[in-house]
Amino acid sequence: MYEKANQEKLDFIQKGLKDYSSQRNYDFGPESRENISTLSKYISHRIINEYDLIREILSEYNLQKVDKFIQEVFWRVYWKGWLEHRPEVWRDFIASSPNHSEEDYKKAIIGETGIECFDDWVKELKTENYLHNHARMWFASIWIFTLNLPWELGARFFMKHLFDGDAASNTLSWRWVAGIQTQGKNYLARESNIRKFTNNRYVNTSLNENALPLENYKVYSPQEIRYLHTVQKYKNLVLFDSDLNVNGRQSFFKNYENIFLVLLDNKKRNVELDDKVLKFKKTLQEAFTNKISNSQIIDEDTFMKLNEEFDVVYPSIGENLDFLNREFKNFKKLHFIGLKEDIFCWQYSKKGFFNFKKNIPEVVNYLLHEDVLFN
Repeated sequence: MYEKANQEKLDFIQKGLKDYSSQRNYDFGPESRENISTLSKYISHRIINEYDLIREILSEYNLQKVDKFIQEVFWRVYWKGWLEHRPEVWRDFIASSPNHSEEDYKKAIIGETGIECFDDWVKELKTENYLHNHARMWFASIWIFTLNLPWELGARFFMKHLFDGDAASNTLSWRWVAGIQTQGKNYLARESNIRKFTNNRYVNTSLNENALPLENYKVYSPQEIRYLHTVQKYKNLVLFDSDLNVNGRQSFFKNYENIFLVLLDNKKRNVELDDKVLKFKKTLQEAFTNKISNSQIIDEDTFMKLNEEFDVVYPSIGENLDFLNREFKNFKKLHFIGLKEDIFCWQYSKKGFFNFKKNIPEVVNYLLHEDVLFN
């Protein structure tokens, strides 16, 4: 799997990256993805580390020539940091149980709304476990403003089926479309835009193009993030599916007697995942154990029975951290290790992306000159 991910990455850098800026918004369909990277399923599990990807690209290209793709990678970094500063946003999303039409909801999730593009995207999502980023925006807008369904249910639907499902990127992107992430500014899918950027695959689509943003008067003030260590403390290490990077970490991993990889089943999750998604995550973990000899996959119950102290590669806000919060309430046995790159970048994630964006040159300089964590 690591070899496959690396080859796809190299193919995109060599063939697709130069035209990415002008072609990235076009969704030509699942059979034609040469204009985008489709690396997100690897990046979200750090089979490909996003910072290593940026370093590799900038070793071949000037930042100005690839700034659009670099910004897209940094959006994921930014969303994670923003949510780290406001964990209550995730907790509120998980606790939500919005009123809705059950009939309309069922039609939406089986792709029988009568809106051709939307219904096709439902089928594509379930079949491919992926959607083009532009299609995700259109999909969310139609779900919220044309079908009048709660954004929370749409976010759960995406998380259930996407191979690259990520608590921060997914939740906050749906909030952004709804107009509650940037208060008063929603994203409206338009027939002309869909027609143009699907290369006329979908025409005469009737949508609500005049909807007002949703209202949410709750203000989430940024708070200081959890303190993360950068050095080993205990003899055992725990990893979740959110960070399976092996690049440059071999010597770090050798310091541990045992490395435990934990994959939560649906009984331990707030958002149920499709069986294909769980299988994909398991396959990635198996690939990790093939690379790292002192590692093994264990289930949650086995993990809970281990009377040990653990270093934990910090999994970020989401399902895995929720699990640890429930089962290790005082964290006395856990020593969280964070990436220096995350810690550095998240300091610029307290406000909007524009603030982060203006600091990208400083972030890039840091990435190119600072020693990384796992040496």
